[in-house]
Amino acid sequence: MTNEKITDTKERFAFGKNWANFLNNLNDERIAEAVKSFTEKTGLSEMTGLTFLDVGSGSGLFSLAAYKLGAKVLSFDYDADSVSCTQYLKKKYCTDDAMWQVQQGSVLDQDFLRQFGKVDVLYSWGVLHHTGHMYEAFQNVSNMVKKDGTLFISIYNDQGTTSSIWKKIKKTYSTSNIVTRILLLAFCSLRLWGPKFVKDFLRYGNPLKTWCAYKKNRGMSAWHDVVDWVGGYPFEVAKPEEVFNFFTEKNFQLKYLKTCAGGVGCNEFIFTKK
Repeated sequence: MTNEKITDTKERFAFGKNWANFLNNLNDERIAEAVKSFTEKTGLSEMTGLTFLDVGSGSGLFSLAAYKLGAKVLSFDYDADSVSCTQYLKKKYCTDDAMWQVQQGSVLDQDFLRQFGKVDVLYSWGVLHHTGHMYEAFQNVSNMVKKDGTLFISIYNDQGTTSSIWKKIKKTYSTSNIVTRILLLAFCSLRLWGPKFVKDFLRYGNPLKTWCAYKKNRGMSAWHDVVDWVGGYPFEVAKPEEVFNFFTEKNFQLKYLKTCAGGVGCNEFIFTKK
């Protein structure tokens, strides 16, 4: 797959502004759901003595989850507003400044990454496919995990022609005016959620049942995830086997896999460094 270099920052979606809006809805219940989802998938219910690196921290929610589990947390993001979101959560919840560091930087900058050395847990949910150089990002994170350490990533599923269409939509959204963005969000929301609204109405008499219960999905917000999906540019994708093959060649062993069954969204991977 060809990695398209994004040279015009105006083409890049404002991820951090969306997450700043999400933090207005953050509460103890969502935080608990984030901690629960992380521990259930990784088996790491106690992280005291472990170093957790959050590559592309976004809202900072999962950095906070790792901190609550006792880890020493290192967070960074390319987007300045995302950095501010993470710093906000650190200031609000962190009582030991040495246990949580927040910086601005890029996973493509090897000089920047060198300061972190090798970590016990590297977490990068839905980030590496937004760099414009996904396989370079894969290479960089593969070098940062300790022996027996954990790598937890999620990568957009390759749907072929459908993914190409979504890429055009995302680029259009990120370079258009507010009216076009509203129209795209309205159309895509119906495309993504319309069938579920109908099913929930027929089954439960409540078309918004799944939408309202979405916070049980890692503590996230359905609306903010829709905005992130529609606007998320740069945008790259990979088939599950492509991600699996890349990391197994780097001496990782697959521990957990959850796919989209060929649909829209992210395939989730948890690897252990052999």
